[in-house]
Amino acid sequence: MPWSNQTGKGGGGGGPWGQGPQGPRPGGNNSPDLEDILRRGQDRLRRAMPGGSGSGGSGGGLAIAGLAVAGLAVVWLMNAVYTVQPDEVGVELLFGKPRQELSEPGLHFVMWPFETVETVPIVENQITIGSGQRGVDSSGLMLSGDQNIVDVQFAVLYAVEDPRAYLFNVQDPQSLLRQVAESAMREVVGRRPVEDVFRDDRAGIAEQVRQITQTTLNAYGTGLVVNAISIEEAAPPSEVADAFEEVQRAEQNESQFIEEARLYSNEQIGRAQGEAVQVREDAAAYKDRVVQEAQGDAQRFTAILEQYRRSPAIVRERLYLETMESVLGNSNKVIMDRQTSGGSGVVPYLPLNELQQPRQPGAAGPAGATGQASAPANVSARAPAVSAGTSTATTTLGQGSNR
Repeated sequence: MPWSNQTGKGGGGGGPWGQGPQGPRPGGNNSPDLEDILRRGQDRLRRAMPGGSGSGGSGGGLAIAGLAVAGLAVVWLMNAVYTVQPDEVGVELLFGKPRQELSEPGLHFVMWPFETVETVPIVENQITIGSGQRGVDSSGLMLSGDQNIVDVQFAVLYAVEDPRAYLFNVQDPQSLLRQVAESAMREVVGRRPVEDVFRDDRAGIAEQVRQITQTTLNAYGTGLVVNAISIEEAAPPSEVADAFEEVQRAEQNESQFIEEARLYSNEQIGRAQGEAVQVREDAAAYKDRVVQEAQGDAQRFTAILEQYRRSPAIVRERLYLETMESVLGNSNKVIMDRQTSGGSGVVPYLPLNELQQPRQPGAAGPAGATGQASAPANVSARAPAVSAGTSTATTTLGQGSNR
């Protein structure tokens, strides 16, 4: 509504607030009118159109319509024609419902906007859980079965098996996969000792986590398949790393001592077993020797008994001589003929055993003479005893000879 038609209480020419628009002030800038700006813009647009004029016409309207149709055609072609990359598959939707056929890599066409398409990558992907940055990501901190805290970093290798389920069954499959894999890893680590996580059974833990993760994803119908799970790093938290290394060294020393003790035990047991075998063999040999000797003695006694029954005197004489030979063979003895002693029965004593001993240094000289001088006294003193013994021996020999 023009300002000129607004009248106020104070007279004509006033604005709605009682004062009309004022003319340009002397020396000031003239502000352009908004209606004039719009009008001039429309005129320039008409002149820019083919066949247009300042006053407009039917030719300008047709040109605008043609441009609009061409633009719509371009937009339609851009949405109707699509390309599927070699590492993707396409899922066509008719009024939002997916078709059973999948679009292979290449150029395809749909009736847009009634039909649309969604592309899904089918290559193997990887997500890493537990970045290993202490204090930043705590998803890798887990409690083992023996009440130890371990920081586990592992990777999940997965691929899309069912594109339709991947697109429409779960809102965010990657986030769900991350949560399920982390939960499965916590479950398995919580049932195992920390040594299995560090080095003893990493492969077994990874396979068990993969099975649990795949079972859970199938229950949700995500259309994902877990190809492998790899434990990249497992270490204690940095706050207790030093203490844990001390414990590890102590356990290694314990294992070393146990192994050394086992080797020593095996060595001692082997040696004792060898000695036992030797003792048993010696005992068996002694047994055989004693038995054979006893059997030989029995056979010899039996043979002598047969000979004794045939000729007792000869066998008795033979046994006596053999017995005396065995008794007197190893003893020191002096044999003197009775006829050479003069028949008096007194045998002079001569210390033959002492004379046979080597002479000590310094024994020669007067001491030796003294020893020789004292010999007759000793001989006379011991003569009766020796005489008695000699006569007894002579009698025994005589009796033996009579036999």
